[in-house]
Amino acid sequence: MIRWLAALCLLVLSAPALADEMRPVAIQFEQIGGPDWRLGWRQPIASAADDRMAMPRLPENCRIEGDIQRRMAPLAAHGNARVICDGTVAGESIGWPAFPGHGEAILRVAPLDRGVQVHRLTPEEPTAMIAAKPSSAQVWRGYFVIGVEHILAGWDHLLFVIALVLLVARPWPVVKAATAFTVAHSITLAAVTLGFEGIRQDVVEALIALSIVFLAVEIARGSRDTLTRRLPWLVAFAFGLLHGFGFAGALREIGLPEGEVPAALVSFNLGVEAGQLLVVAAVLILMEWVGRLRPDARPQLIRFSAYAIGITGSYWLIDRLVA
Repeated sequence: MIRWLAALCLLVLSAPALADEMRPVAIQFEQIGGPDWRLGWRQPIASAADDRMAMPRLPENCRIEGDIQRRMAPLAAHGNARVICDGTVAGESIGWPAFPGHGEAILRVAPLDRGVQVHRLTPEEPTAMIAAKPSSAQVWRGYFVIGVEHILAGWDHLLFVIALVLLVARPWPVVKAATAFTVAHSITLAAVTLGFEGIRQDVVEALIALSIVFLAVEIARGSRDTLTRRLPWLVAFAFGLLHGFGFAGALREIGLPEGEVPAALVSFNLGVEAGQLLVVAAVLILMEWVGRLRPDARPQLIRFSAYAIGITGSYWLIDRLVA
């Protein structure tokens, strides 16, 4: 049991470096007219090992025209260039060659005569073939995977879900609370995407950290009769509205495909829900396993986890307030 507690502590306390990190490489390849294309990219800088001079790999029938414009920001390298392509790019490959420190790249190809297509690039598949006619299935599949990965890699959202499971600790009420959380953040995510101005991102990030601290305190208080314990789905829904603004900020990083916005939003949210249910199942199985092996250790494990989550949330809150 001591080993499990130590592992959990290390896992949670390592989370600050990963909070809400959904910062893939973003590549935009847009046709301006005839053979003229505009290439733009944003590469997050995760470590000193990242190649700040990296750039997308163009189709074989395309070439850079003129100078490459580069701009360095504190956490990202930006670039853009004019590109000339001889003939059609349909059937040609485009990709990103430098993946150290980054798990994926989101590529958007925007020809003038057909719909925007979105491709997800990974170290295993660093290139994609530009389709003559993009399919809706591509958007559904791509944004579903992005949604799953975001909830699993975005530690602040993930810790909120874990705290919710620890607070409720019963399968069906947990599923209802997690679904209420998804419905709520879907509402604000759709509203922001469709034009609602929303809340400043720095304020949103601080409030998300505060929501984690709130749940950690509720868990640490034990079995006291509170609104959160009586109606966890209502509390999850209220905080879900807030977390939706955080998801909206993440989606702004990667963009949405023109003409396929509804499909992208729905599939992204389905992916988030699928990721949440995976986390819920894993935590419930772990709690059940601990309860069977050492029934007396389960309350201590939950309380210990509450303190670890609360400390992490407090760190994020202070860090986001002073940043």
